[in-house]
Amino acid sequence: MESLLDSLGLAGLGRREWTLLEAGGCVLLSVLLTIQLIAKHLRHWSNPKEQRAIIIIALMAPLYGIVSLVGLIEIRGSTAFFSFLEALKECYEALVIAKFLALMYSFLNISMSKSIVPDGIKGRPIHVSFPMTLFVPHTMHLNQRVLKLLKWWTWQFVIIRPVFSALMITLQVLGVYKGITSTIVTIVLNVSVSLALYALVLFYHAFAKELAPHSPLAKFMCVKGIVFFSFWQGIVLEILVAVGIIRSHHIWLEVDQIEEAIQNLLICVEMVLFAFMQQYAYDAAPYAVKAKKVQKKED
Repeated sequence: MESLLDSLGLAGLGRREWTLLEAGGCVLLSVLLTIQLIAKHLRHWSNPKEQRAIIIIALMAPLYGIVSLVGLIEIRGSTAFFSFLEALKECYEALVIAKFLALMYSFLNISMSKSIVPDGIKGRPIHVSFPMTLFVPHTMHLNQRVLKLLKWWTWQFVIIRPVFSALMITLQVLGVYKGITSTIVTIVLNVSVSLALYALVLFYHAFAKELAPHSPLAKFMCVKGIVFFSFWQGIVLEILVAVGIIRSHHIWLEVDQIEEAIQNLLICVEMVLFAFMQQYAYDAAPYAVKAKKVQKKED
């Protein structure tokens, strides 16, 4: 083994270099898997509206991996630097959620601007859970108003996330992003993304029968998994820091930087899993069939 490492020039690598090498390998794999998926869609380009949305969604995994790798390389970066990286990921996350909703509307052949519910399913019950029952009835019946409500519950995050990202970076530069300001921003963003994802859950349940041929659950889990898994993972790491399980044993590293490094390393690894999942969830096979039918008509 040592001779093999020597021949590859890896024998003298320390723990940090090995960590970066492994994280880089994971990111490279997620990028290659995503390129493979995108290439399949481009090869069978038969529904530009849907496939453009799928490509944007598929790019989320490698983007998260690349940004996390940059954060891992710049482990001694400032708080403002890490906030910028986080804002970059989450702004793209907002775009992905918007495109995912547009993709579901396309599957249903419903106009997003008009939000007209087909007569056959109008009045279908939608059960809402606490705490949203504080604002709407426990049971809503599907109609144009309810469909618009679900759309705006989703779209509010698409608007709020970029605005608050710019606000966060500005406050970081001014040196006032701390204490109560930081807490308020964090609470608003967490409520916003939770509401958006909850609206997508309600949308899925409302149209589960009509969406069934498009494997919506697998598609939804890819999006929700990346968003929520990363979020709750970060919360757990913050708790571990707070109780002293994660601590700094280095003179040149703060405990917050170690927390960020662990989060970034885990994301680099996890994005490979999500890139694999997307190969199934957003498979190009249905579009290949459509492309062949179009080709036959042209011939």
